[in-house]
Amino acid sequence: MARPTPFLIEKLREAAARIESAGDYNWGHIGRCNCGHLVQCMTDFSAKEIFSMARKNYVDEWTEFANDYCPNDGASVDQLVDTLLAHGFELSDIHQLEYLSNPRVLKAIPGSPRSLEKGKPRNAALYMRTWAALLELELKDRTGGISPHMEKQRITVS
Repeated sequence: MARPTPFLIEKLREAAARIESAGDYNWGHIGRCNCGHLVQCMTDFSAKEIFSMARKNYVDEWTEFANDYCPNDGASVDQLVDTLLAHGFELSDIHQLEYLSNPRVLKAIPGSPRSLEKGKPRNAALYMRTWAALLELELKDRTGGISPHMEKQRITVS
């Protein structure tokens, strides 16, 4: 699971809020899906720019980007993946975020669903907020307390 950083925690929450309120969520669109919204929050790229960068590689989804990732390739889509990796992600996190499938995150959701249906904005937002809460708890455990950056954030799952 991703390395907990205050930036990643903040951006997961920001992406969750965007997905719920923006109305432009589309699981089948590279720039407006789960990873697309998170990358938008981490960068200055719009959904259209992310789509344009990704389409140069002739693949259709983030899991393919993770599978094809080559840090020395210089492909524009690799720059997007580099952004996620630089902020604590592992390549497996890309797969799990797109398909809402990390067992630890699912187990932490109240009622512990075995799965969440992909493509549903409410499910994507719930998954991201839950993941952020888990990462925040892990960060707090690692540092022996909460960082000043995170003092204002409250751990909320739903």
